[in-house]
Formats: sequence, structure tokens, C-alpha cells
Amino acid sequence: MTPLQQAREEVALAHRLAVRHGLNEGVWNHISLLSPEDPAQMLISPGHTHWSQVRASNLALVDTAGNLLAGDRPPIRAGWVIHYPVHRARSDIACAIHVHAPYITAMSIRKDVLFETRSSQQSARFHDDVVYFEEYDGLLSDEGEGDRMAAALGEKRVLLMRNHGALVVGPSVAAAYLDVYQLERACMYQLLALAGGGEMQLIPEKVAAQSSRQARGGFNLEHFNGMRRWIQALEPGYAE
Repeated sequence: MTPLQQAREEVALAHRLAVRHGLNEGVWNHISLLSPEDPAQMLISPGHTHWSQVRASNLALVDTAGNLLAGDRPPIRAGWVIHYPVHRARSDIACAIHVHAPYITAMSIRKDVLFETRSSQQSARFHDDVVYFEEYDGLLSDEGEGDRMAAALGEKRVLLMRNHGALVVGPSVAAAYLDVYQLERACMYQLLALAGGGEMQLIPEKVAAQSSRQARGGFNLEHFNGMRRWIQALEPGYAE
């Protein structure tokens, strides 16, 4: 198997997992990965395609101008506007995932509640690695918006986008996807814990800091292989 084909299968797998985990929304949202054979090219979700129908072969492969090189459909414009500038700004990342997952989006909407990285085991992996993009401008039409998102993200892994979900970046599909999964869980736990009022019990600072370092170092990435085996049993067609 070529590196590009392996990359295609991993990106397609992430789409199918997101559907099973309730992280996607309709035919919106995007997952991108720089090509391992040519970093000037990028694999990204095909436009107007439900994630349950994304396969290795129908992913869009685009160049630095957004031109479709391979695949059934080009990405929607918003996907290009968000993802390309972030990849351009961050040479350390290979994969970027943008989702409107329910609890992540709910957290992005709450003006009175900030994401607390010491609230749970899941949130601690993001300690000192989350920033907010405070401005929602409506429909994305030009790369300037993506440039502003990239600037706000800086060197962090998670950009909580006000009224709009989140953008999560990582050095691999496995790293980025596991972070999205855990971020949704962390937001869910925090919002549920706050629903009845009261005060949260917080994880010690040094423990949260260690959890974040472990996550950045690739701790427990083998969880992604376990998820891969699950989807291979249920939906083997993703790799076609």
C-alpha cells in the first residue's frame, strides 16, 4: 500500500468514526490531511457528501490553489477557507478537523462558561492547549478568515470557535481524531456537571499539566487502532 493510499484510508476512517460517535453534522464540517507524498497537496472531505458515504477513493485531493486533483467532488469553499491557511501556518501539523459536535458547539456558545481543562480526565489532556476564536463572521468566503483563525490558534491544538464548534489539529489523523472525541466528552461532562449548579472539583494543576504533555507526546494513540478494528468489522467499504 502506498503512503497516499494509507492516508486516504485513515481520513475516510475518521469520517466514519465521527458519524458513529455523533460528531458530524449533515454534509458540513471537514477533515483534512496533508499528502504524505507531496505536502503541497491536501486530502479533504468531498463537498456536499455525508460522512457516512466518504470512502478512501472519493476524498478530494487539492493543490495549494484549491484545485481538485482527484476525487468525486471539490471541498466546499468554507472547508478550504478554514483548513488551508491553518496548514500553511503550522508546519508541525498534518491533520485538521473542524466539527459542530453538540457539546463542543454548546460550549462555544456559553458566554458565562469557559472550557475548564481541570474539570475531568478528558479535559486535562488539553491543559494550556485551548484558545478561543471570539468572532463569528457568518459565511466564510475568503482566506482572510482562515488566516485569522490560524493566528488565533497559534501553537495550540484546539481552537474553540464562538457559536461555531471547534478546530482541532494534530500530527496525524489518529492524534487529531482522538482529541476531537475526547474534547466532545470533556465538554459534555463539564456542561452536565454545571447543569445543576454548584462548584466543580478540579484536578490538580500539575496532574493536568502532565496529562497534556502525555497527550502531545502521543500517549495511547493505539486507541485509534481499536476504533479502526471496530469500523473494519461494521463498514469495511470505507477503505475502497
